[in-house]
Amino acid sequence: MEDKPMELQFITHFTDRYSYYDSARLALEGGCRWIQLRMKDASPEEREQEAVRVQELCRTYGATFIIDDDVELVKKLKADGVHLGKNDMPIAEARHILAKDFIIGGTANTFDDVVSHYRAGADYIGCGPFRFTTTKKNLSPILGLEGYRSIVRQMRENEINLPIVAIGGITCEDIPAIMQTGVSGIALSGTILRAENPAEETRKIIQSMSRKLDM
Repeated sequence: MEDKPMELQFITHFTDRYSYYDSARLALEGGCRWIQLRMKDASPEEREQEAVRVQELCRTYGATFIIDDDVELVKKLKADGVHLGKNDMPIAEARHILAKDFIIGGTANTFDDVVSHYRAGADYIGCGPFRFTTTKKNLSPILGLEGYRSIVRQMRENEINLPIVAIGGITCEDIPAIMQTGVSGIALSGTILRAENPAEETRKIIQSMSRKLDM
């Protein structure tokens, strides 16, 4: 996988105020350069239509464009990659279909999940949830700070060198402590969209993360 900036990933969400497209646009305006289009309840036609628009937006901003749980659409549109949850297509199967031309991320809740994804050929891990979140159904056990510390420590001990991105109910106030656990980045959705000015909120988050990374 190319060296892609992963400090902040934004996962699209549909709200009363914003469409999936709008949510991606606001995050990009704020400086985020990694967008995951997540439309779990949409039809294949709706997903493709929105994916085309968001992909064009990401290209305009020079951002990485990931589609959640749709390997065939990723291949068809030549998106940058796919993110696969624990109940989605197995990573090894996705890697066989996409070869080495696309980024593949996998959701993990335990160190065993990380090992499995690593062996299957994942490029990064979305690890969570940090705490309870209303944007996901059927949540795995909550990790908290100690959960991240434990997984990062075991990865180092076993020489597993994969970017690990914290996700799940994370607020701005949580970010400094989470980054100190050794994770590579943070994935956000509702925290940004609930802000009065989502683009400005994104900008503030990136600035705070940059200060942490410079320390």
